[in-house]
Amino acid sequence: MKFRLTSILFVSLIWHSLSVNAQKQTIIYKSDGFWQQQADYKMTIDMDVESYQYEGKQTITYTNNSPDVLNRVYYHLYFNAFQPGSEMDARLQSIVDPDSRMANNIGTKEAPVYESRIAKLKDDEIGFIKVNSLKKDGKPLDYTVEGTVMIVDLNDPIQPGQTVNFDMDFKGQVPVQIRRAGRNNKEGVALSMTQWYPKLAEYDNEGWHADPYIAREFYGVWGNFDVKITIDKDYVLGGTGYLENANDIGYGYTNEKVKKPKGKTLTWHFIAPNVHDFTWAADPDYKHDTMQVPNGPLLHFLYKKAMPKENLENWKKMQPKTVELMQYFSEHIGTYPYDQYSVIQGGDGGMEYAMCTLITGMRSYGSLVGVTAHEMAHTWFQFLLATNEAKHEWMDEGFTSYISDLAMKEVMQEQGKPLERAYNRYLSLATSGYEQPLTTHADRYNYNQTYGISAYNKGAVFLAQLGYVIGEDHLKTTIKKYYKDFAFKHPKPLDVIRTAERVSGLELDWYLMDFAQTTNIIDYGVTNIDDNKVTLERNGAMPMPIDLVVTYTDGTTEAFYIPLRMMRGEKPTSATVLEDWAWAFPNYTFEVSKSVDSVRIDPNNDMADVNKENNSLTISE
Repeated sequence: MKFRLTSILFVSLIWHSLSVNAQKQTIIYKSDGFWQQQADYKMTIDMDVESYQYEGKQTITYTNNSPDVLNRVYYHLYFNAFQPGSEMDARLQSIVDPDSRMANNIGTKEAPVYESRIAKLKDDEIGFIKVNSLKKDGKPLDYTVEGTVMIVDLNDPIQPGQTVNFDMDFKGQVPVQIRRAGRNNKEGVALSMTQWYPKLAEYDNEGWHADPYIAREFYGVWGNFDVKITIDKDYVLGGTGYLENANDIGYGYTNEKVKKPKGKTLTWHFIAPNVHDFTWAADPDYKHDTMQVPNGPLLHFLYKKAMPKENLENWKKMQPKTVELMQYFSEHIGTYPYDQYSVIQGGDGGMEYAMCTLITGMRSYGSLVGVTAHEMAHTWFQFLLATNEAKHEWMDEGFTSYISDLAMKEVMQEQGKPLERAYNRYLSLATSGYEQPLTTHADRYNYNQTYGISAYNKGAVFLAQLGYVIGEDHLKTTIKKYYKDFAFKHPKPLDVIRTAERVSGLELDWYLMDFAQTTNIIDYGVTNIDDNKVTLERNGAMPMPIDLVVTYTDGTTEAFYIPLRMMRGEKPTSATVLEDWAWAFPNYTFEVSKSVDSVRIDPNNDMADVNKENNSLTISE
């Protein structure tokens, strides 16, 4: 589904100009019972770059496509997290290993003592969103603010199929850059405006998702955004959507001087169709480059002109690689559906947003391409499939890590096995005693490191190892079908595994259960070779089908495959297929036609077996 331009393309525009009506994708009831809520935003923002405060007016046209009567709604006020005493601040002070960007070590490396940066913010450094008034269809509403969540009890419930308007006046203050959003980041970018506006919480078939902003990422309602931002005329903006009025404000594709209207401020008008967030960044020192992806979107690169020469050269070298990355992801997942994508210097590392990413820019060339690859890949798994990251963070971070690692191997011609680091990090966690199941809420992990390895590495292994279970060709087809069937639908874990079942014809519920919903480990071993008879054992609780290679005493080898009975079938293989192995039996014996010298389980290391030492046995040693 490609959102096409419908109005004239002006070569002097920073972004394409288009009619939002042609791009609306209002989601309504379908015959299969699927539905999505719709929230269309209109906002006018007046930003004061001296005080870092802004005034906003917002209208949300909200359509209740659910079968339920809604008696209340919730808003996220994310900037309220950046205040002393917030839930985010409290978590920083209680977790053993807080994010180093958000807490300073005032102890030693050997005996760290962490101090929350949020706790030290002064009144003019904190973030806030203050709601001054809220109306539904012109009638005032009462609301209560609890940290980063605003609860709104409705005078008149919203009926199934009904559309209402919420009108709000609000005021915000941009916090000092600490996490993702903020002002004056470590590289001097003035404004990284992420999660900066009152954002309506998502309601789906599991109910409301009004999670407080404590540490992790986001979940939102798809809609169409119409945003006007008035700001000091020296600032250059980039972010979500398409710039509608480039000619009016005197801004072109290149950095040559162009005539701007008189006055101290300019109003930038952006349109963004069918997204679930709106992000922007601004700085008076931005350099702006573009590069066209063949049969794809126009790429925009905004980065500070004042960086050292080496960094500026890296940003230039990175641009054609970004084109290749966009092509890789569109080919291996699905076609990117918008007409622009922006890579913008800002934020505190790398973070994905609608039609753009914010990354820190003073990196080596390899790091710059790597972070761009990862954040761009998020576009598919976070912004187009858009799983609820608070509940299923591994489906976003892990799948993104998987595909971006493969992309980097091809685009940057990296050597070695692309997922080797993910496997190694997962295996270290699985044997550490600190692992928690992937069903753990993203904010509930006992350690940040446990969250990181679980979400990024175990999530990547989940997908890579699925290829071992069903076959690589089936996995490639599964990824594409998963995207095609569930883009714009907020899929859940079962949707991934059911897609793989439909593609492969195998039963796979056991794989989702054991690997994602428990901390069961995989551990198979070779216990005995008796001439032409081989005995294997299952030591871990998690079952798997088995690839193995036998080396005979005459020096020849033969590959074998042992199906897992509960799969009710096997993956495509050229190996000799043996009788299946039922999980309840801890041991398995098979006979071959010649004397055996050695046996090796999983010769390609595609299985996340926690103990490689017992995977092989050789008689002649």
